[in-house]
Amino acid sequence: MTSRAEDPDDPPRDRAGASDSTSASSSTPSPAVAGTKPVLPENPHDVAFAQHWRRNLAVCVVGSFTTLVAMTLMLPFLPLYVEELGVRGHAAIVQWSGIAYSATFFTAALVAPVWGRLGDRYGRKPMLVRASLGMAITMSLIGMSRNIWQLVALRLLAGFAGGYSSGSTILVATQTPRHRSAWALGVLSSGIMAGNLIGPLLGGSLPPLIGLRATFWVAGATIFAAFIATCVFVKEAPRPPRVAQAAHKGGWSALPDKRPIVAMLVTGMLLMLANMSIEPIITVYVATLVHDPARVTFVAGLAMSAAALGSIVAASRLGRMADRVGHAKVIVGALAVSAVLLVPQAFVTAGWQLVALRFLMGVSLAALLPCIATVIRHNAPDHAAGSVLGYSVSAQFAGQVLGPLIGGFVGGHLGMRAVFLGTSLLMLAGALFAWRTVGFARRA
Repeated sequence: MTSRAEDPDDPPRDRAGASDSTSASSSTPSPAVAGTKPVLPENPHDVAFAQHWRRNLAVCVVGSFTTLVAMTLMLPFLPLYVEELGVRGHAAIVQWSGIAYSATFFTAALVAPVWGRLGDRYGRKPMLVRASLGMAITMSLIGMSRNIWQLVALRLLAGFAGGYSSGSTILVATQTPRHRSAWALGVLSSGIMAGNLIGPLLGGSLPPLIGLRATFWVAGATIFAAFIATCVFVKEAPRPPRVAQAAHKGGWSALPDKRPIVAMLVTGMLLMLANMSIEPIITVYVATLVHDPARVTFVAGLAMSAAALGSIVAASRLGRMADRVGHAKVIVGALAVSAVLLVPQAFVTAGWQLVALRFLMGVSLAALLPCIATVIRHNAPDHAAGSVLGYSVSAQFAGQVLGPLIGGFVGGHLGMRAVFLGTSLLMLAGALFAWRTVGFARRA
């Protein structure tokens, strides 16, 4: 009989993702592949694993989409709501809108590793239930705010209580067969990107119909529907007792090799930094390309949405390719291609050129988040996977915070072209770092 290691139908294993030592530490080995149908293992835990992961993925995609739509509804009308709460003056309204918007990311970055650690100890489904119920309540309360301090406090609470999409990433990464994980995370990433894209569009149309405060209540009801679906349909495979016991000792110290994990944390931060560094300057940059002032905001909106649209289109396809050719190769290639695409963005002469290049950049970056989570999953033992993925989420939030700050500073002092070129250099450095760290860390 041919052993599993010699099976020619086995899916390819990433050098950064599945060393024998790491696989041995996992309690859920990937099922062997015979043709296109997985052979179910005899372990009852793995049987449940194979039965539920597709349904869990579907619920997580829909839940992440709906919760992110609800959370991003406020972007178009947040300044109007801040003004309604008593803030006066253009500068003060802009300042408080920025504070209220950033508050959620700040607390979410702080608590993501904590929720990941608790997920390792008590299960990942309870974290999704907690996040969806917490966000439903918080979002509804935001619609009842009476002053700006209450709004900021509730936005801070939303970041503390939330994290459905990051929790979904952890659940899907740990409950999906390893040879399908990048594809599954790519599908989830498409749902997350779609929620971020659709939310502001709905937020621009709902307030004129139902009012500002009622929009928050609709958002809360939408998240509550995700809470119900999570409670009813998500089935988490029970973990062996030894894994549950080991979770109490999990965390950073439980990692056998920290180099690939560090590389993925840096890559996740660079991804968000690259996406967000352009945001503060993009409208001003478009104004230099579009001669009709009435079309500036429209073209700027297209440019902002183009990257997300590119990621939605390509995420699952590139995730499937990464499962086949190796996650480290796709990560290094995506970073390198994005570095190249940033250069012509600094020298475009028309708005449509910027939109097209931003779309291509979204395509090139589409597989990064799924591959980052997959490499982390392959290099972290089961009892520490949630904690380490939580660190990854925090690193990405750090990129979201640092990106606009760096982009605004560089754009204001060195010019807008310097933002694109500087970000290109950062992405190229990230590609070299990932190539040296991940590409060779697990050489067979």
